[in-house]
Amino acid sequence: MNATVNISNSCADKWVPSQKQCEDWLNCGLQVVQQSKPCIISLSFVDAPSSQSLNSDYRGKDRPTNVLSFPAEFPSELAEQVGSYPLGDIVICAAVVEAEALAQGKELTAHWAHLTIHGLFHLLGYLHDQQYNAAEMEKLEINTLERLGIPNPYLLV
Repeated sequence: MNATVNISNSCADKWVPSQKQCEDWLNCGLQVVQQSKPCIISLSFVDAPSSQSLNSDYRGKDRPTNVLSFPAEFPSELAEQVGSYPLGDIVICAAVVEAEALAQGKELTAHWAHLTIHGLFHLLGYLHDQQYNAAEMEKLEINTLERLGIPNPYLLV
């Protein structure tokens, strides 16, 4: 295992994945991109108002969203000097994930896995701002999910 995952959960009224599930998903994603340096990932499960506030503050979109990623600003020269380096923060809105899974006919755990992995790839610098970047990121997500026994989420939409 190369990721230490710290979870905070502020939405006790919704189902959220276990620590082990999150660790398995994130470590699988790190293996797919061959990132072997030990890292620390902060994972926060939030309610819709918190997600909306963050989305508004950081992306200028005044609505809750499924996942937000905040890469750590950690100097690369220090990364070689520490045992585990902070990769960043992933914030997932449980209510949005649940509503999307229902609306898209997806299994809830599979949708959580997809969005957690999606957030990880953003921490690693992958984007979906242009078609080429989106195709590259989706390929990595599909590969990771396939390794976890989860079907391609882009075929179900």
